[in-house]
Amino acid sequence: MAHDSASSSAASASIDAALRWRSGSRGIRNVVEQAVHFLLLLCAFVSVGTTVGIVAVLLIESLQFFQDVSLWEFLTGTRWTPLLRPQHFGILPLLFGTTLVACGSAIVAVPLGLCTAIFLSEYAPGWARELIKPALEILAGVPSVVYGYLGLIIVSPLVRQVFPSAGVFNAVNACVVVGIMILPMIVSLSEDVLRSVPRGLREAAYALGATKFDVVVRVVLPAAMSGIVASILLAISRAVGETMAVSMCGGNTPQLTLNPLESVQTMTAFIVQVSQGDTPAGSPEYRAIFAVGLSLFMTTMMLNLVSQFILARMREQYE
Repeated sequence: MAHDSASSSAASASIDAALRWRSGSRGIRNVVEQAVHFLLLLCAFVSVGTTVGIVAVLLIESLQFFQDVSLWEFLTGTRWTPLLRPQHFGILPLLFGTTLVACGSAIVAVPLGLCTAIFLSEYAPGWARELIKPALEILAGVPSVVYGYLGLIIVSPLVRQVFPSAGVFNAVNACVVVGIMILPMIVSLSEDVLRSVPRGLREAAYALGATKFDVVVRVVLPAAMSGIVASILLAISRAVGETMAVSMCGGNTPQLTLNPLESVQTMTAFIVQVSQGDTPAGSPEYRAIFAVGLSLFMTTMMLNLVSQFILARMREQYE
């Protein structure tokens, strides 16, 4: 009996120790989970707070700018000369220059990007896909200032040979360079969307006697159209926000023109020009940076909202 009592006492003691250890480990686990939860929440607040802070600064400085400059003049004026006398603050030349570069880069990048994505998704063998995709990823990692320099020494002389009336700095240079810059985004996103189309749709089309080209054009592309359109709009918003390459290749001449052979100035190029420290703080030309920045922010936000709307309306869901 004494031996049985000692054994049961030892067993209960070991059970109590195990329970205490489990309770302690559970407490440590709860503390770790709460710490991770707090860290993730803090990261979310930092992201949201940064966005709110940027918008608040743009709004405050822009409101002070519009106390000196009429909003109507800013939105409808056709001359932009904030650094000259007399000063004019019509943003239409900057808006036309930004639109010209964005649309021109889309004309360059969309056909090349979409054809490359179709090739990688539908036609390319495995070795070609493994070779082309990393090359495109490397292309996406090249700094924009390098693109701008290459545009000046390579693209600009070629453009002037084809169009002798073009200047050293013109919108064609910026369109070509920015088009190459946004090409990896269109290829990567479009190729992922094309590959996500169910294999059953392709096999059903082949069973009906369709050729490879018919399957790609009439089945795969319509099924992936929402993602392709969204990738194009995101790439255009990237082109709208490009700074260094446009400033180096397109020039700094704000003018109301749609001629791609002339020098233009985009909204981002103006921000770079005025942000070099020569403009007195608090002056209208200084606060014009924030007004242009707010316009640029609204433009890119509208493009992102349109892409999300198109993606939601045209989304194809498969089981």
